[in-house]
Amino acid sequence: MNIAIYGYGNLGKGVEYSVKQNKDMELFGVFTRRNPDSVKTVTGAKVYKAEEILNYKEKIDVLIICGGSATDLPAMSPMLAENFNIVDSFDTHADIPLHFERVDAAAKKGSTVALISAGWDPGLFSLNRLYASAILPDGKDYTFWGKGVSQGHSDAIRRIDGVIDARQYTCPVDSALERVRGGENPELSTREKHTRLCYVVAEEGADKERIEAEIKNMPKYFADYDTTVNFISLEELERDHKGIPHGGFVIRTGKTGDNNQNNHIIEYSLKLDSNPEFTASVLVAYARAVYKLKNRGDKGCKTVFDIAPADLSVLSAEEIRALML
Repeated sequence: MNIAIYGYGNLGKGVEYSVKQNKDMELFGVFTRRNPDSVKTVTGAKVYKAEEILNYKEKIDVLIICGGSATDLPAMSPMLAENFNIVDSFDTHADIPLHFERVDAAAKKGSTVALISAGWDPGLFSLNRLYASAILPDGKDYTFWGKGVSQGHSDAIRRIDGVIDARQYTCPVDSALERVRGGENPELSTREKHTRLCYVVAEEGADKERIEAEIKNMPKYFADYDTTVNFISLEELERDHKGIPHGGFVIRTGKTGDNNQNNHIIEYSLKLDSNPEFTASVLVAYARAVYKLKNRGDKGCKTVFDIAPADLSVLSAEEIRALML
């Protein structure tokens, strides 16, 4: 299958690496809003102008959209889904239902398959929450993220006027995590589970008090958390915060038995050296599923809940049963 990348930041580079590892895929190219001559891809893939993408409609099986959730994907995904089978990583949890409706309308109009909100959360963590709640109906879900760099939150900070660059670390509150693992089943507010730690490079002369206030009061991103903002130099950011690690935990506690006397804990965790490269690998696996669905005549918007596990794999059904069941 021919895969194309729309948008070329850290996530786009990760997709490029991942496609190279999958024997049933080839990378058609990268589409960018920048001058293609100024973009050097990590594997030498060809670069095209984003506005010319419709010229290559028949040559692209699945388009992986690598934009930010704050402003890029809400516009890009519906626009592109009308003409291409797409995968995106939209991760603003509260806005997923609306994003789904918009993309679904576009995909049905164009008879394409569009999969939104792939990645690890939303994505793999979402699947584990669903599995665990179905298995232990009498229980509670807990999700902890970090410590790690959130690409979406970092991107949201970078879009504030006067900001040159930024990194945002999501940090689980250790005491809350241990209470859950200990089976206490605590009621935890958003603020009690995580803190947010920001490192920001501001333009010379920028109003740092305004920038800090905009960060701390940003709805859906920072307003509900205890947030610390540190202003540092670009040299410090590049020296001390070059990597993009992340990870987290999905935990379900539940009870079974005549008198609920037996306690159970399901825990799924990730520890990632590179958040964008791992997220990109998830997107590529779901691109394979989108390709299979399209070939079966499906259309419309999907989420990870709609995809059969076997559709993610390059292996045949017989191989999967023999090797993994």
